[in-house]
Amino acid sequence: MPHTSHPARLPHILAVLIGTVGALNLVGGGWLILLGGSLFYAVAGLAMLATAVLLWCRHVAALHLFAALVLGTVVWAWAEIGADWWPLVPRGDLIFLFGILLVLPWTVKRLTPRTGWLRGAGPLAAMLALAALFGGVSLARDVHDLEGTLPGPRNALAANLHGVPDDDWQAYARSWYGDKFSPLTQITPANVGKLKVAWQLETGDRKRDTDPGETTYEMTPIKVGDTVYLCTPHDWVIAVDAETGKERWRFDPKIATSKTNMQHLTCRGVSYWDGAKTGARVDDCPQRIFLATNDSRLIALDPRTGAPCRSFGRNGTVSLLPGQTDYNQGWYQVTSAPLVARGLVVTGGAVFDNISTKVPSGVIRGYDAATGRLVWNFDPGNPDDTAPLGAGKHYTPSSPNSWSTPAADETLGLVYLPMGMGAVDQWGGNRPATTEKFATSVLALDIATGKPRWIYQTVHHDLWDMDVPAQPALVDLNLPGRGAVPALVQSTKTGNLFVLDRRTGVPIFPAPERPVPGGAAPGDHTAPTQPFSAVSLMPQRAHETDMWGTTMLDQLWCRIRFKSLDYQGPFTPPSLKGSLVFPGNFGVMDWGGISIDPVRQAIFAHPNYVAFVDRLVPRKDDSGGPNERGPAGGSDRKGSNEQGYNPNTGAPFAVDMNPFLSFAGLPCQAPPWGYVAGIDLTTGKTVWKHKNGTIRDETILPLPFKLGVPSLGGPITTAGGVAFMAAAIDDYVRAYDTRTGKVLWRARLPAGGQATPMSYRSAASGRQFVVVVAGGHGSLGTKLGDHVIAYALPK
Repeated sequence: MPHTSHPARLPHILAVLIGTVGALNLVGGGWLILLGGSLFYAVAGLAMLATAVLLWCRHVAALHLFAALVLGTVVWAWAEIGADWWPLVPRGDLIFLFGILLVLPWTVKRLTPRTGWLRGAGPLAAMLALAALFGGVSLARDVHDLEGTLPGPRNALAANLHGVPDDDWQAYARSWYGDKFSPLTQITPANVGKLKVAWQLETGDRKRDTDPGETTYEMTPIKVGDTVYLCTPHDWVIAVDAETGKERWRFDPKIATSKTNMQHLTCRGVSYWDGAKTGARVDDCPQRIFLATNDSRLIALDPRTGAPCRSFGRNGTVSLLPGQTDYNQGWYQVTSAPLVARGLVVTGGAVFDNISTKVPSGVIRGYDAATGRLVWNFDPGNPDDTAPLGAGKHYTPSSPNSWSTPAADETLGLVYLPMGMGAVDQWGGNRPATTEKFATSVLALDIATGKPRWIYQTVHHDLWDMDVPAQPALVDLNLPGRGAVPALVQSTKTGNLFVLDRRTGVPIFPAPERPVPGGAAPGDHTAPTQPFSAVSLMPQRAHETDMWGTTMLDQLWCRIRFKSLDYQGPFTPPSLKGSLVFPGNFGVMDWGGISIDPVRQAIFAHPNYVAFVDRLVPRKDDSGGPNERGPAGGSDRKGSNEQGYNPNTGAPFAVDMNPFLSFAGLPCQAPPWGYVAGIDLTTGKTVWKHKNGTIRDETILPLPFKLGVPSLGGPITTAGGVAFMAAAIDDYVRAYDTRTGKVLWRARLPAGGQATPMSYRSAASGRQFVVVVAGGHGSLGTKLGDHVIAYALPK
């Protein structure tokens, strides 16, 4: 029986492959045309099918037709995106691969005719060379890189900045100014490359089977004197020697957790109070470490021993549950460090999102740091009466909350709170106007009384989960013609950076109201305008040409999905067919916020650009309750992050909310997805912006490609001119030149570094340390761990 060799069958094999891809492009491209999209995929599909037929017939014209397709692809790609390598890849990778296979001698010599003007693969080889040149040029240049240099120091560096000794880091952001700036200068751009691990420890607190999926290490330690204090997801507090990392004591509050009734499990930090400085009379613990827990307790600990301070509350503990209604275990948690100022401990709380219209109140409370006595409570549903709630009374349920970290200016007597939303996120038809005016805003309260002084709303009638996620950052700005202005910079999920006079809440840089899309779901409405700050890292409007993939097939799928969604630009309201939310609720900036260098008058930011899709799902009734499953047996969303099916019991619509991904599980939008950026605060201009992070830990092989990946955590800046950040999903901690944003040093972490670093100086050795926590993040899928690592220059 005659035997046909594999090379002899190559034209037929290629015909089948090219024909299959061509058919998929023709069908998908036709669908895209019907949606008003690009003609290219259908035309390319026809060309591939014709090539496949000619190949099957072993006709050399297949090469020339494919050469025309290669040329057309180059011209089309140039017209759509220019010389931008990563968006270019899916537009041409399959076509280029097929072209290479077609010009191989094993293919060409089996095609006919072999004589005459049609013979040979010269035209196709020439077009492939042109495509390779185009790709090489695109690879060699980075169209997303903004080079620039921030000005040098503009202000003198004050000693004991914001009342904190230079050697210490006494609050979540070092001080309650929220700037995440260290005045230490030992580590500089010239020597940062010499950093080595000085000490490290493993806390022993790992995710348990009973914990929710989003169990995370988001903690920033504090340092007071010769001791570093840190907390873990289960709210353990651990004290270690600042020089050696040796454990001194630990405290376990033994919190109750629930895999099904808790949305998150994390502790972002603890707080310090020195009663001796305030003149407070206390029976024990003149200094205290305050911990607010995931099961709604406020606990005071002796910083020397870790024992509860018996004179605070009941044996060291105050319950945060009195006055709360509609409470289920895990529906009210405190995940951020409480604020300590003027002898008060101020705390808000996180409320379970999108579970029901009946959830606990977002009340904010101030407690006496010495006794634990409730001094005031700010209830957004009853804002004028801040006197402690009477016995048997309740706070307003489902009101806007403040789950992130506050800031304070003790000189002005104000505490600044980043406010979230009331229930539920994507449908607001039942929100009372009396409470909604406080939602998605920056709120200034009188520290002594809890009375509201001013409010600035960053999103009106929020339907996108754009709650203000980050601690406000305070800075005294030196502005041309105005002198020193006490400012507050609020980073937001939308990418707007609102720069406000912190005395009044009036914008320093303009934030005009602009018209935004309408068309809310039945029973709801949209705000006609939204504020857009002149200082902004907000992304440009998404277009079909921004869609991406690993190949032209998943890119085509993403284009079809993009054109199928409702998208009219930023603030497109949620819809029944599905709306593209860009920036998505992951946020351009999230709880990690920004760092401000007050000496250089500059912001160090790390914007993310990840789109989401929100689809409203009509609810027939509430018989399923908060435990119901999604359509077609979708997974129970309780106890997970906010992705997937969210029941919204009590509302007419549930919501299905997911990242905008291709069928390959990759973002549908082209990279970069994450940057670092430097902003001059005297002008509001972005001076430099660079892609940040690689896909090394997101692929089977450790590919070091610097696409620019999302990050969750925060940066710090130092007077030495070096910024530090982990946060990115590629498990590195990096040091950057504050003036240029260039990476000066990096080190591998044993787990995800989704936390904000801190820095201090140890009196024992005089060395400056940089500490980062690497414990991973459940919903981001980074590697889990329990590591705390301190870096320093060699002795």
